[in-house]
This record gives sequence, structure tokens and C-alpha cells, in this order.
Amino acid sequence: MTEATTDKFSAGEQGIGYIYQARLALLHLLQLPEDTAIFLEKDDDIDFIDSGGGKSLASLKHKAVGDKLTDLSTDFWKSVNIWLARYKRDGHAASNLRFFLFTTGTVSTTSFLARLLSGQPIASDDAITLTELAGSVLVKSESKLIAPIADAFNELSDSEKQDFLERILICDSSPRIGDIPALIREKYMRSIRREHREFVLERLEGWWTDAVIKQLTGARSQGIFGYEVSDKLSNFAEEYKADSLPITFRGKAPTHEVDTATDPRMFVVQLREIGISSNRIRSAILDYYRAFEQRSAWARENLLVLGEVEDYEDRLADEWGRYKDVAFEKLKDDSAEEALLEAGSTLYNWAEFETGKIESLRIRARVTEPYVLRGSFHILADATPQPKVYWHPRFLDRLGQVLGVAS
Repeated sequence: MTEATTDKFSAGEQGIGYIYQARLALLHLLQLPEDTAIFLEKDDDIDFIDSGGGKSLASLKHKAVGDKLTDLSTDFWKSVNIWLARYKRDGHAASNLRFFLFTTGTVSTTSFLARLLSGQPIASDDAITLTELAGSVLVKSESKLIAPIADAFNELSDSEKQDFLERILICDSSPRIGDIPALIREKYMRSIRREHREFVLERLEGWWTDAVIKQLTGARSQGIFGYEVSDKLSNFAEEYKADSLPITFRGKAPTHEVDTATDPRMFVVQLREIGISSNRIRSAILDYYRAFEQRSAWARENLLVLGEVEDYEDRLADEWGRYKDVAFEKLKDDSAEEALLEAGSTLYNWAEFETGKIESLRIRARVTEPYVLRGSFHILADATPQPKVYWHPRFLDRLGQVLGVAS
């Protein structure tokens, strides 16, 4: 275990706490009915809202290994302080609130808090009530932090105190932050091949983090529902099946500025040769970037079978060759440049807009993302020492001259 820092300026523990909130919320939302919604940092660390409008407020405590919760633990009483305010606000016993304390620590067996653990038997009629137990504990406290909380608690009637305490459930030995990913993989990803589970979880957590940030910043006002998590997990899992591949570069752009006028790469030079507009060249550069990076990501995740990309490029080049023969069929050795440009534009327009309709030109049957196909044509047009596809009918003849001017 990593040794805890003693630097008084360190925010590591607080940072872990915030990340823990999001991770534990995701785990619990996977466990609860799909119509459950959650909010982070609203009435408590996490608010769970069920389909009937019932609300459960959860406080989270990620503690050091071996930490114990005792009668006067501030972790418990600080949570009580929050819960009391919500209980009074929502009408005391008439409220629809429940309260949870999730802690990675354990409750001391000698503490009255053990009565609040899940799975505890219902107390007999002659047992000491929770109200009496809490009262005897608070009387002994000399803590300045707990004193105002005790005062707020004692403002309740005895029946309200008992009602309030009976709404509290402590879940000790909750999973630690580093254990949660394995729990999600083991319990909720059994339908996904084992070698893909880590990547699916990585994408699920990426989507989840974005949803949480939007909620915390006010960009999203409604709760995050369990069915949204289920749908996302299902969608990501589908992309890792045999006839599909994950699409993770949609909307992405290179970090450097896109320069359509002077970019020296061969596929860009080719587009300038047939008079393609700057806006369309920019789109082509983005398609190339996304397709190239996507292929690299697939390779890193070992999702491609041996020779799959080469076979795919052969299919594209073969189909290009067939349409090229049609597009250039009426050209003569002395055809005017205008006719050459028109034929080249026709061929490029086919590659950009028509090939997506041809199922046999997909790398896999369910990979329909346009940048994969369009970018792959640009990768072929950028091949060295000679492009595998080209658009201008005389491009190969002019190759040396064109590249010399571009450089």
C-alpha cells in the first residue's frame, strides 16, 4: 500500500474522495433498478431518487485501511448534521428520506452504531432504543464539533429522534476506490469477452465522468439514470463483437492547426491538384487523422486480426480501380486539363460520398462510421513511394514535379 502523505498542504485525500464519489455512484447505479436517478453534491455526497420519488442521501467516507467507526466518530456525526437539516426541511417524520453512510472502514462491535448496520435483527420491545443509545453517547461528548449537532438532534421529539435514527443505514467495509473497477468487470461485464472488458470499462468511465461533470457544472440539470448506464454499457459492448469495432475518435481533431494551403502530405497535394476547396480539404485532413488514430487504437487493444487492415485496403483499392476506369473512360491522351479535373473530381466525390453505401467496403459489417472509410482512402492516397489511389488522371505522371513544388 502506498504510504499516506504527511504534507499539510497535500490535497490527495480530498481528491481521492471526489473521485471515489463518482466511482461508487457508478457501481451502485449498476446495482439498483434502472429507473433510479442520482445527483452528486446536491443534498449530500450522492442522492438516489427512486421511481416513486423516494430519496436516499448517502455520505461517503474513504478511510485508511483499518479505520474504525466508534460512538463519537466525527465521520458519522457530521453526516448526521447534514441529514438532520434535510429531515427538518422535508417535514420531519412526513419526509420520504433515507440516509446511508458508506465507509471503507468498519464499525466497532462495541459501538451503538452497530445497530445501524445492514442485516441487523429488529430490536425486541424491551431493548434499549436507538434514541436512548444516541442520547447516552451525546451526553458524554465534550467535542465542540459534536455539541451543536447534539443540540440540533435534541430539538426533535423522542418519537422523531427514533424515526430519524431508524432511517439511517451504515454500510461498512465498502469497496475501496481501487477495487471498484474489478467489481464492475466481474459482476456486470460477463457477457463481454475478458480481453475486452478493461477497454469497455475505460470507455464507460469516460462517458460517466463527462456526465458527472456536466451535472456538477449545471450543464445537466436532471439526474443520471440507471438505464443510461445500461444503454451505454450495452452500446460499448456491441462495438467489441466480432463484426464490429469501437469508434473512439468521432469529433476528435489534431492538436496542431490544420493548414490546408501548405500541408505537404501527398493526399493533401492530390486534393489541391483537382481543385478541391479549402473547407473540403480540411474535412479530408480530419478524416485522415481520425482514421489513422483509430487504427492505431485498434492495434493497441489487439482488436484486429492478422492481415485485416491490409485486406481492407486491398478491397478499397480494387473498388477504386473499377470506378476509376469508369470515371476516366472517355479521356484521351490530349484531353484538356478541364476534362481531367472534372474526371478527378468525379472519382473523388464517389470515394467521399458514395462508397459509404457499399457494405462490402466496411472494414467490418457494423463499422459504419464515415471517417473510417474516407480516412482510409486518404491513407491509401498518401502511401509511399507511390500512392495506391489517386484522383487526377495524370497524377502519377506528374508525381515528381508535384512533390518538388510542394516541398
